Amino acid sequence: MSYSINRGTFTFNSIDSQDYGVWLKGGGTFNAPARRYTSVAIPGRNGTLTLDDGTFEEAEHNYEAFIPANFPANIEGLRSALLAEPGYHRLEDSYHPDEYYRAKYMDGLEVSVAPLAVGGSFPLRFRRDPRRFLKSGETPLTVGAELGDGPDNPTEYASRPLIKVTGYGTLYVGSYQLTIAQHFTSVYIDCENMDCYSGTENANPYVTLLGNAFPELPPGYTNVRYSGNITQVEITPNWWRI
Repeated sequence: MSYSINRGTFTFNSIDSQDYGVWLKGGGTFNAPARRYTSVAIPGRNGTLTLDDGTFEEAEHNYEAFIPANFPANIEGLRSALLAEPGYHRLEDSYHPDEYYRAKYMDGLEVSVAPLAVGGSFPLRFRRDPRRFLKSGETPLTVGAELGDGPDNPTEYASRPLIKVTGYGTLYVGSYQLTIAQHFTSVYIDCENMDCYSGTENANPYVTLLGNAFPELPPGYTNVRYSGNITQVEITPNWWRI
């Protein structure tokens, strides 16, 4: 068993692989998810009609991991940490330093142990949201009320931003229009989860969406402007790629 390979690291939820002496090979992190299609058979027509709803299947995100030293204690700690808390958590690795993922660990651990338990290797299999989120998309952008101000999406995919509006009035995000009634000092419009809130309070009754559509930021530049008594707009763009 050889450990002379390019070494990588990861963090998942509160777990840092270095805390458990874990090193990685990351070939399984470069895979791409499949597009989600629906095939419909139409009587009297050859073949099938393929419908593409613009989404992707959940993706695999796998590592070949190894622990070269202090193996029994390290594998015990890693096993307990990985399996302690279910659900989606933030995943980062050193192979993609500009990205992060929303992933869940649902597997067990299948370990191949070196003689005298001096080290061991094992796969780590995550399932993740098919999107690779850009860390640059986590930074809130303050936009002005004048024509010509707005975010510039560097990817090929429309993102669903988090928008913070201070004040009340009408907000235009590209072709989307939102009207915020006077009630809260500031309101968050969460386009990913299709929800509006202010602190812990439900703000949906005070936000009117033209066509009931939450804004998306398409590739390239999106003009943002506002009127009324809105004093500030911050957009966290949530850029992503496949």
